[in-house]
Amino acid sequence: MMKALVIGATGQIGRVAAKALAEDGWAVTAASRGADRDERWPGDVRAVRLDREDDAALADALGDGVDLVVDMVAFTAAHARQYAGLADRIGSAVVLSSGAVYADGRGRSFDTQDQPDGFPEYPVPVPEGQPTVEPGDSTYGTRKIKIERELLALGETLPVTLLRAGAIYGPYCRTPRELYFVKRNLDGRRTRVLAHGGLSRFHPVSVHNIAELIRLAAGRPGSRVLNAGDPEALAVAEIGAVIDAVMGVEGRTETVTVPGEAPAANVGVTPWSAPHPVVYDMSAAERELGYRAVTTYADAVTETVDWLTERLGGRDWREAFPKMAENYDPSVDLFDYAAEDEWLESRRS
Repeated sequence: MMKALVIGATGQIGRVAAKALAEDGWAVTAASRGADRDERWPGDVRAVRLDREDDAALADALGDGVDLVVDMVAFTAAHARQYAGLADRIGSAVVLSSGAVYADGRGRSFDTQDQPDGFPEYPVPVPEGQPTVEPGDSTYGTRKIKIERELLALGETLPVTLLRAGAIYGPYCRTPRELYFVKRNLDGRRTRVLAHGGLSRFHPVSVHNIAELIRLAAGRPGSRVLNAGDPEALAVAEIGAVIDAVMGVEGRTETVTVPGEAPAANVGVTPWSAPHPVVYDMSAAERELGYRAVTTYADAVTETVDWLTERLGGRDWREAFPKMAENYDPSVDLFDYAAEDEWLESRRS
């Protein structure tokens, strides 16, 4: 039986990827800091404790060798060097990267989005050959491209598939974009304001579609970079409508759209809001892996909505999702209903 080590197995992607590989016939070792198990895993999935920063612990987890490593938590160049030192014990690897590595024709990227006219304007869709940011250690995107280049440089010594994921969604997310609509519906908020005409598109990707890409790449090792996205990139207003339907409030909410940027502080901005679309080209994955999405946003988001509803459980959202609260500027409040009401009232008068 082919052996696979999944690193970060209790994260939102790792849980689903470990299950998919086990069901595909792999002998899966699920590594995480807590050595926890997911109730959905087959009984023969082996859970082990692993500190990703401990080189010796990683070597121990590999043992005499594995046919596949799936890595959700490779964030630094040091992690790439771990692979170089252990390549003789690994058949191939699949490593999660990010669309944050892309730059547009003017050198703009997610790193410049807070600057005036700084949001990138990518082609639609973005192919894997699109220019990228320069490798470095200063930002998430620069670190990811640095890892990518070091891993690809291993060539035939260690075939690595790098998945440049879009806006990932699924249970166990620490920074869930869907919270924006779910919390509003739970709060009985029946009016929402969306900047950019509600047309902003930031390509979502279900954890189940990522797991399918991982499963396929495991069966067809190679050194490559592939985008990871759902079969369609819904606009933010469409995402809101889908979540409304899941939560049974379809037709009971009013969406007010405004052209251009947010009309007032804390009004109209969502986790997907952007002046230009971000849509990833999935044709390379289809061509190289025979990839076909296993789910759509409308079908897959239900489990995310259910998990968010349970996790909130009446708590302050900052307490339930501290990492998400940390990611936003303290002056930004995604649920500033008073500011929205004030703006809506001024619009009517």
